[in-house]
Amino acid sequence: MKKFNLLMLLVIGLLAGTQSYAQMAIDKGTKFVNLGIGVGGYGYFNGSGIGLNAGLDVGIMKNITVGGVLGYRSYGSGVNSFDIGARGSYHFNELLSLSTDKADLYAGLGLSFYRLSYGDTYLRSVGIDPTYTTVYVPIHIGGRYFFTESLGGFAELGSSLATLKLGVTFKL
Repeated sequence: MKKFNLLMLLVIGLLAGTQSYAQMAIDKGTKFVNLGIGVGGYGYFNGSGIGLNAGLDVGIMKNITVGGVLGYRSYGSGVNSFDIGARGSYHFNELLSLSTDKADLYAGLGLSFYRLSYGDTYLRSVGIDPTYTTVYVPIHIGGRYFFTESLGGFAELGSSLATLKLGVTFKL
């Protein structure tokens, strides 16, 4: 909950400091590429390791994007995880009447394939598969802030490989 509150304060602060009075248009064909790192997590390896992630969001209609995500995380000692999936997002700029064309607030869900691999040779030697795979439905809420027309930063909370993702975003 503290991370969510921190993200919301960050987004509100960014929005309050802008002088533009136009909203960022999210229409059919709008494209965003996110590249970042991820921290925090769930389960036994909670909080260890830093993940790498990439994502693409493409506008399919006003205020709605769909896209793909890819993530990798190493926890050390031969333990790694991989995540690939599709997601959809609703962009709240118009609904919230944001008075800036530099910010983008969004939330959504997806469908992802997750694989956790243990580098344990003992498990292999006794016939146990040291991997875990699953398909799951991750949720996310995030924001982007653009420093130029096509370059900005993003922060996202979610239930994928990392609880918090931070990085650079590009509007194509």
